[in-house]
Formats: sequence, C-alpha cells, structure tokens
Amino acid sequence: MAGVLLFHHVQGLTPGVREFAEQLRAAGHTVHTPDLFDGRVFDKFEDGVAHAEEIGFGTILDRGRAAADNLPPDLFYAGFSLGVLPAQMLAQTRPGAKGALLCGACIPVSEFGSGWPADVPVQVHAMEDDAVFVGDGDLEAARALVTATPAAELFLYPGDQHLFADPGLPGYTPAAADLLLTRTRTFLS
Repeated sequence: MAGVLLFHHVQGLTPGVREFAEQLRAAGHTVHTPDLFDGRVFDKFEDGVAHAEEIGFGTILDRGRAAADNLPPDLFYAGFSLGVLPAQMLAQTRPGAKGALLCGACIPVSEFGSGWPADVPVQVHAMEDDAVFVGDGDLEAARALVTATPAAELFLYPGDQHLFADPGLPGYTPAAADLLLTRTRTFLS
C-alpha cells in the first residue's frame, strides 16, 4: 500500500479533510495529514485566504517541506486547493516521489523547476466551472502539464464548486466527491 502526504485546503485541517484521509487509510494506505495552520480552521473561505496571505505562501511551502522531512521519500503528495502548493512542490523537487494528486489547483510547473519529473504520475481534479480554478489560471496550468507530461491526467467534474470533496463545507458535491475518492484509490494502487 502507498504512503501519502495529504495537505489541507485554505479553510484548514477540517473534519472533511480528515475524513478523506480516513477513507484512504481504510483502503490500507498510510496517510499523513500535517496542519499547515497550527490548528486554525476557518468557517469562511475568505478568512482562510486572509490567514494564508498573512502568514505568507513561503511559510506554507516551508511548513510543507518540514512535514516531509522525517518521512520516507517514496510518497504520493496530495493537496486540496492551497495544499496543492506544498504537494506539487514536493512532487516536483523531492527525489523518490511516487505521484501527485492535485485537487482544485495546479501551479505552473515553472514555479518549482524546469519541468515535471517524467517518472512521477500526476492527476489534477477540479470542477469545470470552478471560478477559482478557472479564473486564477489553474485550468490553464493543468492543461499545460497534461500536454507536456505523458503521466499526467486532468479530471474535470460537472459543477462550479471549489472545495467539492469536503463534506463539512457548503460546496460539497457527493457524486463528484465519490468519483474523486474512487479515482484516488485507483491512482494510489
């Protein structure tokens, strides 16, 4: 079974993110869920964004790197929304990465090096009309990644919710969340 380092979204390490991790653990995977926000959880997306901006994205990346320091290198790196930052950075730069699961975000590959490692498979999952994913350029970055990387896949789900896989949030979309979980389990296998 796989080892997974799963990073939470901008609202923090919510019960919904923990539940996703538990579902992967129930399938036999070892899942680590570091808290990038030191215990802070936000009811509103905007409040989480403000907190992330206050502590700085460099700090978030540093905390993600530190979370991986004492773990074996042969991990799958996964992230929801904001958590894609450290997940993608580690998948691109940390030797031994087994794969990356990027949910609700995709950063241009050039942010973390000259290209995606050819031996690291990656999946990007988002809703096709998610204003954050489409409007912030993540869709464009995901399409460029898929075009340049044979081991990359982009899955677009019908709808417009950003954090569609977190059952504790208003945007939760059960059918899409179930399909994401199924695809994740297959990917990790």
